[in-house]
Amino acid sequence: MVVPMRRNALLLLVLALAGACSPRSSQGPQPLASSRWFATWTASPSDAPARPLRDSIDRTPTLYDQTLRLIVRTSIGGDTVRIRISNEYGDRPLVIGATHIAARTTGSSIDPATDRALTFSGRPSIRLRPGGVAFSDPVAFAAPALRDLAISFHLPDSARLSTRHALAVQTNYVRRGNSAGARDFPADTNIYVWPFLVGVDVTNSAATGVISAIGNSITDGAAATRDANTRWPNILAERLLMSGEPMKAVVNAGISGGRVLTYGSGPSALARFDRDVLMTPGLTHVILLEGINDIGRSAVDGVTADDIIAGYRQLIARAHDRGIVIIGGTLTPASPRTPFTAALEAKRVAVNAFVRNSGEFDGVIDFDRATQDPANPTQFLPAYDSGDHLHPGDAGYRAMGEAIDLALFRRR
Repeated sequence: MVVPMRRNALLLLVLALAGACSPRSSQGPQPLASSRWFATWTASPSDAPARPLRDSIDRTPTLYDQTLRLIVRTSIGGDTVRIRISNEYGDRPLVIGATHIAARTTGSSIDPATDRALTFSGRPSIRLRPGGVAFSDPVAFAAPALRDLAISFHLPDSARLSTRHALAVQTNYVRRGNSAGARDFPADTNIYVWPFLVGVDVTNSAATGVISAIGNSITDGAAATRDANTRWPNILAERLLMSGEPMKAVVNAGISGGRVLTYGSGPSALARFDRDVLMTPGLTHVILLEGINDIGRSAVDGVTADDIIAGYRQLIARAHDRGIVIIGGTLTPASPRTPFTAALEAKRVAVNAFVRNSGEFDGVIDFDRATQDPANPTQFLPAYDSGDHLHPGDAGYRAMGEAIDLALFRRR
């Protein structure tokens, strides 16, 4: 009985070696399996203060026996979907009694034909302890590209909105009772944060990767028109899907007030890079646009341009260690503002020189030149300025998104 087993083992070894040396394996990477997950939307969580709900003085609102309906914008579509939720900053277990996903029609209403109940480990509800993260089970769902989805959570127990993305630039809805699967959702209250929801993933056999944009409020979309999806990553997602380039999702890992080195309105880029970027399903590329807040605070904490550059080098090394392409974005104009002195402008110039000329990034997007006034290079072109001389308006975000060379994302 021993000899045939050895012969079988030898046969299996020969077949394995033949497969490894076959012409197909010499043709380079094979197409990704259709079951691979790709993030189509993300929101980075923080414990930043949120605007309280109506009639509440608590800056961390608490819900009880209420339903959240959260609106998110896809980048690529897919045929299977799952969501990711987080209770990272919670001080108590997060209990979700029912979860639904559907295509949004208008306002808080959904198309009932698309409504799907989601489960977690086969259960319709989940109790997520403080610090925990969970994936929903996959469900067949024709997720459209560049469309709004509604994800609804019924919260049957006391739930503090401690874990949230503070600047959604999106109207979301709260209603009493369990309305997770309701077509119409007349809200009791509107909120402008994304609590608990940190990602939506899809399967798509045509997808080739995910681009994650990490940055501060200029990536997060401060001063963009609410509910209009005019952030520069939204513009990039639209361009990619219409370009004929290999299909890639674009997701937003911006946190307003964020910095490279230290806590701002949430953890620094160095602290959250793995959680918010490198662990993104299907990730192939990163765009880094961060540092203006480090410079803005540097008169207080003594941060230098070299300190910010050292932080960049750490992020570059961590991306490359995972085989991820990382692209640097130059810092956009921040003058004329009284706090932004000539000394701070000199730091911005030095950081931008590193991004443009060091060759340490795998590519460069010159957001500075795309948005500056040629007659006053330290300032936005007036048409691009939101009015605060720090954040672009919708036209400025479009200029940023249209300044990106799509060929940057062919490199793997």
